[in-house]
Amino acid sequence: MQSFRTEIKLEKAKYPISVRHDILTSGSCFSDTIGNKLAENKFNARVNPFGATYNPVSIHKILRAALNNAYPASHSYFEHNGLFAHYDFHSAFSDPEKEVIEERVKSAIRDAHTFLKTAHWIIITYGTSFVYKRNDTGDIVANCHKVPGQNFTKELLSEKKIIESFAGFYQNLKAVNPSCKIILTVSPVRHVKDSIPLNGVSKAILRTACHTITEQYPEVSYFPAYEIMMDDLRDYRFYKPDMLHPTGVAEEYIWEKFSEACFDKPTQEFLTRWKQIYTSLNHKPFHNNSDSHQAFLRKLLTE
Repeated sequence: MQSFRTEIKLEKAKYPISVRHDILTSGSCFSDTIGNKLAENKFNARVNPFGATYNPVSIHKILRAALNNAYPASHSYFEHNGLFAHYDFHSAFSDPEKEVIEERVKSAIRDAHTFLKTAHWIIITYGTSFVYKRNDTGDIVANCHKVPGQNFTKELLSEKKIIESFAGFYQNLKAVNPSCKIILTVSPVRHVKDSIPLNGVSKAILRTACHTITEQYPEVSYFPAYEIMMDDLRDYRFYKPDMLHPTGVAEEYIWEKFSEACFDKPTQEFLTRWKQIYTSLNHKPFHNNSDSHQAFLRKLLTE
């Protein structure tokens, strides 16, 4: 029978992931999706500890800060609309009290630093090649925090700039944790604020940069989440009503592809067993204290 879709066949990962591995995810909101799936399936995962960050330069910058346990200078925080924030951090890191947000940022960096010293993997998801630069300093920001647009200049990162930024981060990582490996992905979320044609340009730069990086660094691999969404699923049924974000069904499909390609056999066997237990645990009983439900819970503990 003729096939009416182009399913992506993935090769097994050169360095498979074990459920015993420690994994940090960082980048766009899709890194939350992968990270939450890992945590849900009993991996020791730090999920996007600095909040969603979309451009590669900002992602590398904040990871380097964590590797070096380096805190932002106190004067680099700013107040806007009654909230203190920092241009390198997500809006989740904002508060009416400057001291509160400073300590929250320091705590996130400390925790990530401790984790990264012994982590086995970092999974990075790039979202866009477009960046905003501060007009007063020329610095690329991770988040504009609704500061008026006239304070920034919008630019498109080049492949060369992304690769140079990655090289600095990678060198830093290997100095702190030589055995840590990296998986790169490009977010399947469409950034149409820049227009659909320019979203294509942006994603193409990210994808080309990822390809060059994986050619240069043997311990860096690429997982084709973007290609699975665009060329395998390839149907608006798999997008949420905004037509930009993958549905839960699409995310589950990408997760299954990731599991098949990137996990070792013992981990895949564990996930099969855990999925059954997880489904049972999420079952809502009519009577929590009934003998039958208590017997059911005791049975789960022995599995």
